[in-house]
Amino acid sequence: MADTMPTALDLPMVDPLPEATQKYFDVCQEKLGMIPNVLQAYAFDIEKLNSFTAMYNDLMLGASALTKLEREMIAVAVSSVNKCYYCLVAHGAAVRELSGDPQLGEALVMNYKVAKVTDKQRAMLDFSVKLTKESSNVVEADRQALRDAGFTDRDIWDIASVAAFFNMTNRVASASDMRPNEEYHAQAR
Repeated sequence: MADTMPTALDLPMVDPLPEATQKYFDVCQEKLGMIPNVLQAYAFDIEKLNSFTAMYNDLMLGASALTKLEREMIAVAVSSVNKCYYCLVAHGAAVRELSGDPQLGEALVMNYKVAKVTDKQRAMLDFSVKLTKESSNVVEADRQALRDAGFTDRDIWDIASVAAFFNMTNRVASASDMRPNEEYHAQAR
């Protein structure tokens, strides 16, 4: 399906794809103009693909007081710490698109602390980065800082869950040499 290999690992996609998976890929092609390489990489095992997409869709698109942009901001800040090329390109493009601000996307990729964000968003990103760099050192004072910034305990759960998800996916992408679709590079610039 892709012109380029989504990953350096030699794990071929299931062929033919199950009907539901093919429909999902068709929707991606229609809405995004591509099938993200991460989905193609997971398509060697449909159950793993389904688990990945279910978790992604819940965390990034599901009900939350966090906006889609804020969740993408977390993805980029975490991916910056982890130097995940795939996620920095793909989610950096999403930040540019959702915010309408190419500078925000670039700042988050390079150093979230220079990004022009609200104090509340800065607290969210500080927590996400601390969770990424030193999760065992997260203490009640860190959670309280989020509450003081205006987040509820449910919001804190969502922030932590998005950050944790991208810590996992960053490692899988790096381990498998997953490469972003070329289309992401030019989006929302």
